[in-house]
Amino acid sequence: MKIDLNYKYKDLLDILNHEAPFKPDIALILGSGLGDFANSIDKIKSISTTELPGYPKSTVEGHEGFIHFAEYKGKNVIAFQGRIHFYEGYKLNECILPVFITLNLGCPRLIITNAAGGVNTGLNPGDLMLNTSFNSFYMKKEISELIGISSIEAHDNLIKLPDEQLNSLVRKASLMEGIFLKEGSYWIGKGPSYETPAEIKLVANNFGDAVGMSTVHEAIFAATKGIRVAAISCITNYAAGISRQKLSHQEVMDTANEVKENFERLIKRVIELI
Repeated sequence: MKIDLNYKYKDLLDILNHEAPFKPDIALILGSGLGDFANSIDKIKSISTTELPGYPKSTVEGHEGFIHFAEYKGKNVIAFQGRIHFYEGYKLNECILPVFITLNLGCPRLIITNAAGGVNTGLNPGDLMLNTSFNSFYMKKEISELIGISSIEAHDNLIKLPDEQLNSLVRKASLMEGIFLKEGSYWIGKGPSYETPAEIKLVANNFGDAVGMSTVHEAIFAATKGIRVAAISCITNYAAGISRQKLSHQEVMDTANEVKENFERLIKRVIELI
């Protein structure tokens, strides 16, 4: 069933178009434990998502629920501090709302960040991984419907996902900052439970490097609308079965906090380079 997102979010978009102080050069979706980045740049205006009609409430620790308009090195930035997850019970057309807002504000670039579990044994907690491809065993039907929501001939744009030009800027930024950036394929699961060791083996056997519960649908929707997309994972834990340690959201938060300085330096340099 086709959903008219312009109609569904008309009141919300009217408010944001009135309140937005500028047209953004780049948008950021901040993943679990990475929301503090918004406090490291000069915020011009912050809007609580509770003030926006129809904006889903985030129920996950580490997702504050703010949209920040900020400036860094002469570039206009919009940062979504708080993600909407599929596992929270929301529909996919609600989960991609930050991307839809990015589109409607005329922003041409999007960096999506996430916390992820390392599947590839070459990934360790605290690593930053540039997403070079996306995949899913669990959301094919929903993602197919999402492409339908976009209501355009999306395939040519999806071939370019993630955007190589933006990925090249991320690589350049990591070299300039002396940050060892790893690369790999990101796989999405529906959640809310972590993957089982058997599922992780399945991902590993199909060349998956990291797993999470976000990003893929956001990236696909953005690409189908012509937005340049890059995605960066903070590897916050070993995936199930890789180590004997029990998985927990607190571990995700703690590791993200430890790596936030490198994360902030990397993203700031990318913004400077665009």
